[in-house]
Amino acid sequence: MVNTAQVTLETRGNAQILDITPHLHDALEDLDVTEGVLHVFLPGSTAALTTIEAEPGAIADLRAAIERLAPADIPYKHNETAHDDNGHSHVRAALIGPSLTIPISEGALVLGAWQQAVLIDFDTEPRTRTLVCTAVGE
Repeated sequence: MVNTAQVTLETRGNAQILDITPHLHDALEDLDVTEGVLHVFLPGSTAALTTIEAEPGAIADLRAAIERLAPADIPYKHNETAHDDNGHSHVRAALIGPSLTIPISEGALVLGAWQQAVLIDFDTEPRTRTLVCTAVGE
């Protein structure tokens, strides 16, 4: 069986890290799959999905690591060609990626005790983000 649901979220941008785990649990209830996988895809090119222990220290460490990898304050060709200010947002999102796949067992997401699914909005403006959640299984 394959079922799909969407979750819409409002974000602030500027590397906001949002715990989406409760939203995924809610979506899973609507998808009616007890054994299988949940694939979550984030359309767009300036936000990403990953997992982390969503506590303040780990979140701060992740933000600092991202800033070291793709600093916001260096020149980006995208900003020149698109007359934009979010070149770093595109690079950051590409490095992390737009999707997650999480196992489902006994009707629950299989995540570690300290593991949460997070959306990171790297854009420079608030956005409406839509998660496309596809459950495959039985």
